[in-house]
Amino acid sequence: MTKGSSAALIEARGLTKHYDGFSLEGVNLAVNEGEVVGFVGQNGAGKSTTIKALLGLIRVDGGEGSVLGTPSDELTRASGAATKERVGVVFDTVSLPGHLRVADVGRIYASAFASWDAHRFSQLTHDLGLDPKKAVKDLSRGMGMKLSLACALAHDPQVLILDEATAGLDPMARDEALERLRDFVAQPGHAILMSSHITSDLERIADRIVCIDAGRIVFDLEKDAITDSAGVARCRVADLERIASSGMIPDSELRYLRHDYGIDVLVPDRFAFAEMFPDIPCDHMTIDDYMSLTLKGGVR
Repeated sequence: MTKGSSAALIEARGLTKHYDGFSLEGVNLAVNEGEVVGFVGQNGAGKSTTIKALLGLIRVDGGEGSVLGTPSDELTRASGAATKERVGVVFDTVSLPGHLRVADVGRIYASAFASWDAHRFSQLTHDLGLDPKKAVKDLSRGMGMKLSLACALAHDPQVLILDEATAGLDPMARDEALERLRDFVAQPGHAILMSSHITSDLERIADRIVCIDAGRIVFDLEKDAITDSAGVARCRVADLERIASSGMIPDSELRYLRHDYGIDVLVPDRFAFAEMFPDIPCDHMTIDDYMSLTLKGGVR
């Protein structure tokens, strides 16, 4: 269930888009002030399609989206220009002409955004280790993502929409990027929607996790409900039967995965589980674990 509200800074309501072989089906998603929402799912699940629909970059077949109160389909029109000034966007590829130097990129963005802060851009590129004389085509993937992030932050946005923004960054660079995102969202009126395959980043920064699969939202949960409360029980067949017969987890919610070495069971409350079944190991849950058990696990 989407935890949206009328005050959501980014919102999708029943977004639907049909392609040959794939459909986005009634996607509901909301990002409220002060939130970092992690958007996860397998390749081709619909993350980028949802983000493009929210930004008005593709026409939808049903539903509606909005960013900072402006309908998504207005963002590419003159009436949406003021809102676009307040939206920072990073895609998973750097879509800038390769011959441009880093300094040239700053000058072009200065023409595009009235709120562009040339000093901030210069400071960000310096702090991120970007040579202003280096051409875009000569940047590594990681350095290209740093440039995109610097561009997104240098026009004083109110919300950030990030599509795999930490992809290609080495661990130290990811730490630095996440720290900047924490500082950003701590400011009043700010929020972040962040898709990522690097779920360990989301475990460190996200408040809520929304998972999409085959064009449909399959869960929308507080991050702490996954990483702090839930667990993975490492079971034998007999253990699974004991858990099922206990009624602690309703049959319709009892998700499990069989392995050569045993059975993994999704446990919503690992502390209550440990009290009831002290002899069954129950490990800490990661976002990857939760996704795997939800998307691939069987249900009794």
